[in-house]
Amino acid sequence: MESVGSLAAGPWIYAMVALSVLLDVFVPVLPSGVLVITAATAAAAGSGAAAGSVPHEVPDIAALILSAATASVLGDVVAYRLAWRGGERLDRAIARSRRLATAQERLGEALSRGGGALVVLARFAPAGRSIVSFCAGAAHRRARDFVPWSALAGLSWAAYSVALGYFGARWLGETWLATGVSLVALFGAGAAAGFLVRRRPA
Repeated sequence: MESVGSLAAGPWIYAMVALSVLLDVFVPVLPSGVLVITAATAAAAGSGAAAGSVPHEVPDIAALILSAATASVLGDVVAYRLAWRGGERLDRAIARSRRLATAQERLGEALSRGGGALVVLARFAPAGRSIVSFCAGAAHRRARDFVPWSALAGLSWAAYSVALGYFGARWLGETWLATGVSLVALFGAGAAAGFLVRRRPA
């Protein structure tokens, strides 16, 4: 983990995390979760090792959570506003996909009932964040019905991802095994969230 600490040293790691999280609403294949967990693992290595055994500058846990959560909300809002202004072209694109049309309908009903927990759940599902943000904007849902839930979703996802990397390294040691176990837990949560979103009754 000394090599990871070298890569994660310095304030630019927060910019990398923020940029990756911000953009993965548009490109869901970006490994933003992997980057967050790796940085958190390096933070655990720095806090648990003897002085001088790892680089002095390692990511701060609170700053890491804050940068990831803030970027998550900003990305959601940008996607939401773009979809809001997308007009008929975006509506037609959604209508051509049965899954997107169903997701839009479910989301609209959930938000109108105050059931924004769907927004939080979808944040952990693969591409769920993208679908929710674009569908909320395309359906012209009110920002006050969407943004607070987006903020809670971003904070929950960021805190969970950082906790996986940090505590995984503290419990299993500062090794690649700890990072691998943390990533499996992150992907497992995503698979479970995706299953629950699909099973959630309209």
